[in-house]
Formats: sequence, structure tokens, C-alpha cells
Amino acid sequence: MSQLTLSRADIARLCERVEGAQLGAYAIPKLTDDYPAMTVADGYAVQAELRRRYLARGHRLTGWKAGLTSQAKMRQMGVNVPSIGFLTDHMARPENSAITTADMVHPRVECEIAFVTNKVLRGPGCVLDDVLAATAYVLPAVEIIDSRFSGFKFDLPSVIADNGSSARYVGGGRARYAQDLDLRTLGVVMEKNGEIVAMAASAAVMGHPAAAIAMLVNILAEQGEELAAGSFVMSGGITEAIPVKPGDNVIARFQELGSVSMRFIE
Repeated sequence: MSQLTLSRADIARLCERVEGAQLGAYAIPKLTDDYPAMTVADGYAVQAELRRRYLARGHRLTGWKAGLTSQAKMRQMGVNVPSIGFLTDHMARPENSAITTADMVHPRVECEIAFVTNKVLRGPGCVLDDVLAATAYVLPAVEIIDSRFSGFKFDLPSVIADNGSSARYVGGGRARYAQDLDLRTLGVVMEKNGEIVAMAASAAVMGHPAAAIAMLVNILAEQGEELAAGSFVMSGGITEAIPVKPGDNVIARFQELGSVSMRFIE
């Protein structure tokens, strides 16, 4: 992993900047505009401070997410390495609910396969089979991402500091045992207001969604962390992220896993 270049004071300052944008739903310039030497390690240091602050305010850590794990997402965002972010109970929304957009800057939706673990996973050296052995079940999910950076333009250190653009997530459909499915070949269709807006197969995520979870565990290990049993882990967008606005209805249909739906309001 890259080296830290930021001081503790810089990390706190940038965390305040990101936290303010997340809580106030306003856009900020990417962090590297002011800190051009900022590294991926610096981004994770800001993210760790952000997590500490959210947990201190009473949020509960429910799991983690892998981001930018598909070629479509990397191309769309102009980055070339995946990243991770944390998930809390305050980000969760029920299936088929109305999700407000007034508290977001650039809301977009993407289809993901979520893993729920029943054993601790530790890196380094975590591989796909380790993930499958520690998976209680998988289920379909939609992540509502929201970059807080102006024009949805950012680089890797900035997006990591912004917790991988995490905003909301919705799990739904049918929980299934991972061993009963071929997780590489599941087809996914995203519909917005009755029209198909994205289609892909689950292999778009690093060849196999569990490979993204293994990558996430190994990144956690670099930070001295492990993936707790009982974690809800999102493996990354199978499709590109689709913008949404008030009045939009979204349904994601997953082969073998059922569907996840939601609507967006002001």
C-alpha cells in the first residue's frame, strides 16, 4: 500500500470537509486539488477517521463494500484500481421503500450481489474459496451511491476518503446459498420507470463477485482490520451507475435471486 503523506491535522481537516459535504448534501472540490500529493493510504486514513466519527455518533457498522470492481465502473470513473468503504445501519433502507434524494448530491444506483458472512475473514492472502467458505448466504442488492465531489469528478484518493461514494443500500429478493448458484453467470437487468437502462452478468465484477470480497478483506488487512462474522458485504457494481431523481422508480432483476425495488422522492 502507498505511504501516508498527510499529518494528523490534515487528516482531521479533510475528514471534516468530507463529513460536512455528506451531512449537508453539498458538493466540494476533489481533495487532491488542495493536497496533490495525497495517496491511497491518505484516503483510507481520512475514511477511517470518518468511520470513527460516525460510530461515535451512534451509527453501527453493518459491513463493508467493494467499489469500482467492474471494468464498466472503472471506465465510467476514470480510475484503475478497486477500493473499499464501510456501511452502517443508517445507510440501510428497506426493500420497496421511498428514498429521499434531498439529502444527496448526485444520487445514482447500481446492482450488486451482497454476501452475508458467518465466519471472520482475515487477510493477507484471502482468496475466493475462503470467502465462499465463510458466506452464510448471498442476496441481491442495490447501492445508491452519491459522490460528494463537484461534477461527480474525482480520483482514487478522494473517492476513498469519501467512503467510496457510499450513501444508501437496499437488500431484497431471495437469500440463496452461494454453493447453489454459479455466481459468475447471473444476469442482471436494471429498469428505471419501466425501461431497461443497464444489463450485465455478475462476472463483470472481477470475474467472480467473491473475488471482490477477497480483495476487500486483503485491503482491510493492510489497515490492521478483519471482516467480522455477520457482516453484510457488497461486492461492487455489476452495471454502471445510473442517475436517479425524485419520481423515479427503480427495479433491479437478478437471475436466480429475485428483484430489488425502490422509488425516489424529494
